[in-house]
Amino acid sequence: MSEYKSGSNLEKVLKAGHFAFTGECGPPMGANVEHLKEKAHHLKGVVDAVNVTDNQTAVVRMSSWAASLILLQEGIEPNFQMVCRDRNRLAMQSDILGVYSHGIRNMLCLSGDHQKFGNHPESKNVFDIDSMQLINLVKTMRDDGKFLNGQDVDVAPKLFIGAASNPFADPFEFRVYRLAKKIAAGADFIQTQCIYNMDKFRAFMKQVVDMGLHEKCYILAGVTPMKSVGMATYMAKQVPGMDVPDSLLKRLRGAGKGKVAEEGILFALEQIEEFKQMEGVAGVHLMAIEWEHRVPEIAERAGMLPRPQV
Repeated sequence: MSEYKSGSNLEKVLKAGHFAFTGECGPPMGANVEHLKEKAHHLKGVVDAVNVTDNQTAVVRMSSWAASLILLQEGIEPNFQMVCRDRNRLAMQSDILGVYSHGIRNMLCLSGDHQKFGNHPESKNVFDIDSMQLINLVKTMRDDGKFLNGQDVDVAPKLFIGAASNPFADPFEFRVYRLAKKIAAGADFIQTQCIYNMDKFRAFMKQVVDMGLHEKCYILAGVTPMKSVGMATYMAKQVPGMDVPDSLLKRLRGAGKGKVAEEGILFALEQIEEFKQMEGVAGVHLMAIEWEHRVPEIAERAGMLPRPQV
């Protein structure tokens, strides 16, 4: 038996005790392979794995598995995402076998934004199973070699299983228990929602550590640098489950003309520095939305380079 569940680079980095650093790459709203490769190349060698989103915000894009394969061919380790919104259990299980057979080794299990927020609000959602059950489905296929109906899987897909956690949604005191359920269902690593309210996140992590959850699962703190005051205001008012304190908005507004992006990056760097010291945090998930070209600079300034070779 291998000491690894999947043997992915991300798993090896975390298991070796390094502070992990993952990135994100949204597939194009079309078949623009060159644009995807260009975005991904900014992340190559700079992060341990790259999340490939699955029709995020319920907007149609190139499929996550197809974009993940393109990244794999470019020598970048993908973290394939799957949402429960668009597939039933048959499609999920066949896609899991499909991505594994092509060499994908990380998978993030998500509910998915409701379609009414996206560009096809009249579409029918599926939600045959929820994210908790999807995590368990992947674990059952991997560890027990069984499909959801109890039948044997021919060759089990050995995937490193990820899940998301939003420490800021209401009711706050329930968040840590929801995280515990995801870990119990089989999550190997967790990526959190973008963090802006550091006080609330400190309180959340204290609960996590008190419950010993950080010893059962790797927790990566979500960081999204603010590019502009407009982006910050939009995040604060329009994005569900996002918590952007007034103090941060004030700080960005006070940065002066042409200096807001730099102030946004400075705040992100301060966060990363604190996460490195924070008990229970095993790494950072950097979501530089359509700002991939700034990731190498952020990684450099955050002291995250070179990445460990395990």
